[in-house]
Amino acid sequence: MRIAHLPALARIAPFAIYLAVLALEGQAQHLFTEFDARWLYPLKILLVVGALATFRLSYTELRGFKFSLGDAALSLGAGLTVFVVWVGLDIPWAVIGEAGAGYDPREEGRIDWLLAGFRLAGAALVVPLMEELFWRSFLMRWVVQSDFLSVKPAAVTLNAVLISSVVFGFEHHQWLAGIFAGLVYAWLYRRTGHLNYAIFAHAVTNGVLGGWVLTTGQWSYW
Repeated sequence: MRIAHLPALARIAPFAIYLAVLALEGQAQHLFTEFDARWLYPLKILLVVGALATFRLSYTELRGFKFSLGDAALSLGAGLTVFVVWVGLDIPWAVIGEAGAGYDPREEGRIDWLLAGFRLAGAALVVPLMEELFWRSFLMRWVVQSDFLSVKPAAVTLNAVLISSVVFGFEHHQWLAGIFAGLVYAWLYRRTGHLNYAIFAHAVTNGVLGGWVLTTGQWSYW
């Protein structure tokens, strides 16, 4: 069987690669004191892009897309709303553990724009595609039926939306904001019938958040 014909693997593998390298980032600096662990982020993004490219023929939910100005505007508003909520819900009881230093792209007080560019491009262009393929297209529909490709977006149950959104939320330090984001992206997918709009909204959230981080220096959000 060809790789492109393995629907579940095609949606799980890029996400699994992302998590694996993320785990390495936390250990690399302790094991190799001279190594700048920030450069693992570009590596992580390139590996994910490679996986997405390898499985590209399997992503049938991205095909047959018909652009709608109304749905695009709705997605833009949804993405901006998630950004506002994300920043606003950074409160003690709505987070897991202590906030880390985040991804700080500065060198001697000045932003290294190569590092910052990789971080922003990864967060705004690659992560939304990878995560929406896993969380909304795969996991949310798989909760409904193991043959998830046969589940139409409008047929996704409330139970599936809640389960996938809660798990998605607890993947993040800001769990409550994460749950809200998951619910919004899931609603968009069901409402429009196209994963592309959820990806777009997710990209808007991450892109605006990245611009805000670079402007304010609130690196913990990265």
